[in-house]
Amino acid sequence: MSDKEKTMHEEALRRTPIIEGDRTLWVIYAALIVISILVVYSSTAKMAYDISSSLTTTESLRQQIMLILVVSLPVVFVCHKINYTFYENITKILYWLMWGLTLATYFIGVETNGAARWFPIGPFQFQPSEILKVATILMLAKNMSERQRDIDKIRLLPTSFRIREPKQWKIIKENTWPLLYPMILSCGVIAPAHISSAVIIALASILTLYIGRVSLRELGKLIGLGFIAGAMLIAVMATTGIGRGSTGMTRLINWVTEVFTDSRRDYVYELSDTQRAMIAIHNGGLTGEGAGHSTSRAVVIHPESDYAYAFFASEYGIIAAIVLMLLYLWVTFRAIEICKRCTAPFPTLMAAGIGLLITSQAMLHILVQVNILPETGQTLPLISRGGSSLLSMSIAFGMILSISRTTSEKRTTK
Repeated sequence: MSDKEKTMHEEALRRTPIIEGDRTLWVIYAALIVISILVVYSSTAKMAYDISSSLTTTESLRQQIMLILVVSLPVVFVCHKINYTFYENITKILYWLMWGLTLATYFIGVETNGAARWFPIGPFQFQPSEILKVATILMLAKNMSERQRDIDKIRLLPTSFRIREPKQWKIIKENTWPLLYPMILSCGVIAPAHISSAVIIALASILTLYIGRVSLRELGKLIGLGFIAGAMLIAVMATTGIGRGSTGMTRLINWVTEVFTDSRRDYVYELSDTQRAMIAIHNGGLTGEGAGHSTSRAVVIHPESDYAYAFFASEYGIIAAIVLMLLYLWVTFRAIEICKRCTAPFPTLMAAGIGLLITSQAMLHILVQVNILPETGQTLPLISRGGSSLLSMSIAFGMILSISRTTSEKRTTK
């Protein structure tokens, strides 16, 4: 390398910022991380009065900050510095590895709330299904990117039930299986332990298919078939006792009974988790009860995880809660803006799909808090306490930022 080239290289290094990519997305990430620390610290104050808990408020806060410093921040930084082509190359390996580990949790996993979801790694517990969510979107984006020429014209599903006919079998072999197997296999392996996670994968996948130009008619058929298959799966799990089918069915029945009946007599003396969350939101009012002053922390079940949004609303008010919801919606809008700058199908679908995955999980969590959907136990991305969820969402943010950084560099060098 000549002296001139060395000088130019050194100048380029000096000009390159440490943090690159979409600045707005970085601000959203930083805001969610700060909110996470506030929510976890304040919500876990009830542990001081819980004899069965081995964690104090200070220890819980220390754990969350350590997870952010050791896991979240390094993961986002490293992932956003890697070119998106690397993710495209390792998509299949990542998907099948996470799928296999998720399956393995049913045999050697640690049971939590009656479901084997955690994979023990030394003193830690890892939930591979969280990473599988992201890997599913990558796999779907890769398979769709290879069929972008005629994807708006293809038959996604067979046109009749005579699947043995050569025409129908060809549709299954060339279109149905290649495009849908990431979603089908992921939902199938996750559903017995966590039905709501399977719903999130299905929703994010369908929205990604829509962005990928699959026809609305085919998507309509897929959604209808998905509802039927999902209902049958839950019914089978509930009657056979497999996984958490009975828990899911009970939650659904309780929710339908609560929402569509006029009588509230049965709930006077025993409130459901969602009703406790709604009371917390109501107590918060417009401006909230104040940081660390929520009267609902001892009433709301799992305010640091499953009902983090309701607890946040109780302390900071409905106005702040609406702003928080808009931050999650903004993630998808920023992802779409990044997509517009992409010149290849894979990064376009990858950014859109991951953005929709983050927003879908957040919206599902929020809709449960206000009783629009039945209880799910789904975490609030980057805010709820939990290492596996924090890791997967950090990877997701880092991947979107990677695409933003890479596309910005290409536009600059042209």
